[in-house]
Amino acid sequence: MKALSKQTRSIKPAEVEKNWHLVDAEGLVVGRLAAIVASILRGKHKPSYTPHVDCGDHVVVVNVDKVRFTGNKLKEKTYYKHTGYIGGIKAVTADKVLDGRFPERVLEKAVERMVPRGPLGRQQMKALHLYVGTEHPHDGQQPATLDVASMNRKNKVAK
Repeated sequence: MKALSKQTRSIKPAEVEKNWHLVDAEGLVVGRLAAIVASILRGKHKPSYTPHVDCGDHVVVVNVDKVRFTGNKLKEKTYYKHTGYIGGIKAVTADKVLDGRFPERVLEKAVERMVPRGPLGRQQMKALHLYVGTEHPHDGQQPATLDVASMNRKNKVAK
């Protein structure tokens, strides 16, 4: 491709290079972390970004149970689901989810709502790997460490 080309080049799925990133979520704000992770999953950080192709990278997030909310969101943020029966709407607050059996669902839902709905979004969400502790089975891929806390002072809650 020439340096000053007047054409926008769309990357093909076979030309995509997928890298691996490792993020430590301890003390990070949920929404800010989700926005950064969703951008990497979509591939918007690459100059070869193509909206209709999965050109994003894999993201491994550890210590997901130690994410933080700002303000009163920990007590007031509510997640809803429906059982399928009449009047079967169930509600649970964010602190109950974080203290529960699957605390990684808080970050998973936040990222899921930032990627496109449909087959492309589902394909991009498969590149997100969330783990409660510091251990993860992706050492063989040699993920590059991504320091989200140093990107902006508001990304980390001081406590």
